[in-house]
Amino acid sequence: MTHALDPEDQKIITLARSARARNGSPEGAAVRDETGRTYAATGVALPSLRLTALQVAVAMAVSGGASSLEAAAIVGDADDPDEKDLAVVEDLGNGTLFLAAPDGTVKGRYI
Repeated sequence: MTHALDPEDQKIITLARSARARNGSPEGAAVRDETGRTYAATGVALPSLRLTALQVAVAMAVSGGASSLEAAAIVGDADDPDEKDLAVVEDLGNGTLFLAAPDGTVKGRYI
């Protein structure tokens, strides 16, 4: 993307990058709910439970009382978001999903 991001959108990309780096995970995600609260997470890979980083961040937001998302960000090596990630953002309304490279460069904007 060539245009500058809103500072609040840049913030969730930064939070997703930080979660990814802190946990040494291949993917990090962050979301901002309708009240401006943010949640950051990495994926879960247990024998009995597998969740993408975005699914975890959304679950944290919903558990915290969120009813919709303003924006979400995924940071990792993927060139396109997973269908499950698109679906979970759509479940919570009309938020925007940003896909970014590990260096924070935005690769795409969805939904």
